[in-house]
Amino acid sequence: MSAPRFTEEQLRHSVWPRFSRVLAREEIYLANHSLGRPPDRMAEDVRAALDMWYRDMDDAWQYWLQQQERFRELTAILVGVSRADCIVPKTSAGQGLRAVLNALPGKPRVTTSDGEFDSLDFILRVYREQGRIDLELAPWRKLNVAGADLVVLSSVMFRTGEIVENLPNLVRGAHLAGALVLLDVYHHAGALPLDLDALGADFAVGGSYKYTRGGPGACWLYVRPGLAETMRTLDTGWFAKKDVFAYARPDPPEYGRGGDAWLESTPPVLAPVQALAGLELTLELGVERLRAHNLAQKSRLASLLCEQGVKAAGDGDAHGAFLTVVHHESGTMVRRLHEKGVKVDARGEVLRICPDILNSDAELERAARLICQVVHEH
Repeated sequence: MSAPRFTEEQLRHSVWPRFSRVLAREEIYLANHSLGRPPDRMAEDVRAALDMWYRDMDDAWQYWLQQQERFRELTAILVGVSRADCIVPKTSAGQGLRAVLNALPGKPRVTTSDGEFDSLDFILRVYREQGRIDLELAPWRKLNVAGADLVVLSSVMFRTGEIVENLPNLVRGAHLAGALVLLDVYHHAGALPLDLDALGADFAVGGSYKYTRGGPGACWLYVRPGLAETMRTLDTGWFAKKDVFAYARPDPPEYGRGGDAWLESTPPVLAPVQALAGLELTLELGVERLRAHNLAQKSRLASLLCEQGVKAAGDGDAHGAFLTVVHHESGTMVRRLHEKGVKVDARGEVLRICPDILNSDAELERAARLICQVVHEH
C-alpha cells in the first residue's frame, strides 16, 4: 500500500479480510471513536496466551512478560517516545492519573479543563473532596496555569473532538510557570500523529480501547525520561522492584530501572496480548495515512448530512476522528438509530459519529440517510 491515501478497493482486498468476524455483523458501525473493532487475530493471540498457561503453567510467565514488553515497545513507537520503559502498562487511564497524583508531594494544586473525560474528571473531584488536592477547573481555552503544580488536559476533547490549539506552547507555558503537565491522549493516539518526546509533556495517559482496536484494560501511563528515574509513586508493587523474582527485601527498597520503577503488582497478563494485533496493524498502515483516510471520510459524511439538512461539526483537521451533531434528544436518537442498524453514541447533547477504514462509502450514504431521517423526526 504505497499510495498516499487508501482506496476502498485496497482496503477491501488487504484489510477487511482481517476483520471477518466483526464485518459479519449486520450493522453500520460508526462508534469507532468509542470501542474499536478488533482484528480476527486478537482472539488467536489471546487463545495462544491461554494455551501457554494450560500447557506450561508457571513457565507461561516468560511468554506473558515478553508480550507486555512488546506492548510497551509498540506503544512507544505509536506515540513518539524514545524509551519503551517509559511506557508503563495500566488497566485504565484513570489508574495512570492516580499514579501521578500519588507521586506529588504535599497537597498539590491541579488545574484542569471542564471538558475532561468523566473518569479523570471524577478522580480529580474525589481527590479534591478528600482534601488531597486543590483543584481549579476552566474551559480549556481559558486555562490559567499560574500557581499550578500539575496541569491535566486532553489533547483532543472527548465530547466535541476539538484538537487543543497550540499544545506545545501550552506545555512550555506550564513548565515556565513551574507546573508539570499530564496529557490525556486517548482520542489522539492512533487517530492522529503524536510525538510525546517533541511535545515535552511530563506524563500522558492513553490506551487501546478505541483507535488501536485493543479493547479495555490495555492502557498505559507515559512518564518522561528524567522523571521516571527521580519521581516515585505510592501506586507501586513488587514488579517495581530492582530484581522482581529475586525476592530480596533491601531496606530502603530498591527500584527497577527507569520507568520500570513505576510498575505495580502482578500485571493483568492478557490485556497487552489482546492489544498487539491492533497496534501492529495501526503501525503497519501508518497513522498519517489513517488520518488522511479519516479526514476524507468525515468530509464525505458531513457533505451527505448537509445535503439533507443536518449540520455536523468536526469536519476538517481542527478536530479528531469523529463528527458531532448537537441535539437535545441525542440519547433517544442513538436508540432509534440502533433500531435501524446504525451504531453511534452520545455524550450529553452531542451525537458522535465516527467512520473508519472498515466503513464503505455505501455504508456512509445509507447512514447519512438514516441519521437525517431520525434528526428530522425529532
